Amino acid sequence: MELFLNFPLWAAFSGIILAQAIKVPITLIATKEFKPSLAFSTGGMPSSHSAAVTALSTAIGITEGVASSMFAISCIFSVIIMFDASGVRRHAGEQAVVLNKLHKDFLYFVEEAKDWNKKEEYEKREELKELLGHQPIEVFFGGIFGIIIAFLLYPLFS
Repeated sequence: MELFLNFPLWAAFSGIILAQAIKVPITLIATKEFKPSLAFSTGGMPSSHSAAVTALSTAIGITEGVASSMFAISCIFSVIIMFDASGVRRHAGEQAVVLNKLHKDFLYFVEEAKDWNKKEEYEKREELKELLGHQPIEVFFGGIFGIIIAFLLYPLFS
């Protein structure tokens, strides 16, 4: 039963779930497109990775103190996760855009040379996922979101 009283754990899970859920209305407002699949996808505003790790670090800071070793470990872990979300994963998504374009161009070429349309769907390549990482602003707001979540949840656990 102690697991259900673990404030840092619940703050991190709440950060993930709420950041994923809020992506749908933010996208609807920003682009006028309703994409419920964003709630179960990587990438987008805000970063749920950033929300989770900052909510975790904030909750540990609140409960253990900002001078504790647990807070230090959590902060370093958070920085690494947020750096990865805005760096390596974002660049992999940008490369996926280029590769998908090359693939489409190649398919167009093959279609002209052969009868591509007669092939079964399973024989065609699936596109790479392009929305992998985050823009730095998405990571920033995910981090702010996580901190806010931790402070809002703390009274429920104290």
